[in-house]
Amino acid sequence: MSVHRRTIVATAVVAVLTLSACSAGSSGGPSDSNDDSVRIALTAEPQNLDFTTTGGAPIPQLLMTNVYEGLVFLDPEGEIQPALAESWEISDDRKTYDFTLQEDVTFSNGEQFTAEDVKASIERVQNEWALDLKKKMGVVESVEVVSPIHARVNLSRPSNAWLFDMGTSIGAMMWKDATELATEAIGTGPYQITEIKRGQSISLEARDNYWGEAPAISDVILRYYGDAVATTNALRAGDVDLIYNLGAPDLIDSFEQDGSFTVQVGDTNREIMLSMNNKRAPFDDVRVRQAVRYAIDNQAVIDTAWAGYGKDIGSLVPPHDPYYEDLTDMYPYDPAKARQLLKDANAENIDVTWKVPTLPYATASSEIVVSLLADVGINVTIETTEFPAVWLDQVWTQADYEMSVIGTAEARDILITFNDSDFYTGYDNSKIKDIATAADAGSEEEYIEGMKEIARTISEDAAAEFLFLYPLVSVSKVGLEGVQVNEITEALTLKSMHWTD
Repeated sequence: MSVHRRTIVATAVVAVLTLSACSAGSSGGPSDSNDDSVRIALTAEPQNLDFTTTGGAPIPQLLMTNVYEGLVFLDPEGEIQPALAESWEISDDRKTYDFTLQEDVTFSNGEQFTAEDVKASIERVQNEWALDLKKKMGVVESVEVVSPIHARVNLSRPSNAWLFDMGTSIGAMMWKDATELATEAIGTGPYQITEIKRGQSISLEARDNYWGEAPAISDVILRYYGDAVATTNALRAGDVDLIYNLGAPDLIDSFEQDGSFTVQVGDTNREIMLSMNNKRAPFDDVRVRQAVRYAIDNQAVIDTAWAGYGKDIGSLVPPHDPYYEDLTDMYPYDPAKARQLLKDANAENIDVTWKVPTLPYATASSEIVVSLLADVGINVTIETTEFPAVWLDQVWTQADYEMSVIGTAEARDILITFNDSDFYTGYDNSKIKDIATAADAGSEEEYIEGMKEIARTISEDAAAEFLFLYPLVSVSKVGLEGVQVNEITEALTLKSMHWTD
């Protein structure tokens, strides 16, 4: 058997926020608030606490690695590290994983974490999850409880992706008897939720009986604002200490010139995708989808909508993934070619409805995209769609749309998005289905080459238009350190945050 043993990283990624001890309106950092508290501004509020049935990034952003932990976690470089599993062994045929669990780990309700919870958590994904992410657990054949601290997972075939995926939300270890997931989150993580004020904030506090190293920040409050302007006003007024994921890139320069704030710019997994319903006219014709891709000047979108921040990558694979390829040359900006394709498809001067979610990057991108499409004869009517509730229901769940836009935030989500013709994109996955299965079961080299072929095929078919890779821009008060630079999963890092003098 091959043996994988790693030293536990003390600064495990954490994603939760706790109750602020600061009064609203205070203007300083730790000098006029407690140095173990922080207030963070966000714009997308979780609809509930159950990411097993409710899609979107806000819930795992809040809960993963903070309230919920996995057997493993993904470090800032995307490498797999131990978490609730102290170590693991993989059989020579790569189908059996034996996990040795950390001892004396408890849930926030005081119950002991054991291999029974590992079994229940994995089986919950397989049997009870309502989201397409559950398919990532489909390779698991069975889970055995060998002892309270020894869980054995048997796969139906070797998988290059499975252990990595266990570092994402599908790997969340939940109390085996948990039932009210939408209203109560019981986890092993360093934080627990103390208060939810719908439409305003979510508060958390550090657990006294956490099994790992205690976080420096013990009380945090996540405050949710209606738009990016409101978050910047809150930071300048001293109502918050940090804007995580600034939605107003035109204000970056002013924050950088102000010595009271620290600005960080990093990368995310969030590919801003202009989705076209492949099953609905006019986008059921590949030529129309290709015309859209030729009509979009990606750099102009980045410059106009996001002040030059962000990257043009040409696919749903970010540069930090092992199978990334620069596919930006596949559909260069060419409005003349776009018009010809529309003529060939008998789709000149067509009308399209675009359901734009109420998210900063979506609204910021809409004006220039509408202009570029109008230039080639695609007349777009914007239908503003409230996010998350309405957008998740109409677009994500019912696929009741012609065109939309969303940041696909899950790690390595290209197959979730396109390897299912019933998913909201409606892409015919017959070309990639067998390639995906063979790549996952093959060698590491075969996996990388297979996934590259899949990304190229999806891009060639113009299954969607990939506008840009969203940057992670954070602005904090000077003195707040340890704010994560890059976003490898949806989780928001908190455990590493601390105030300095």
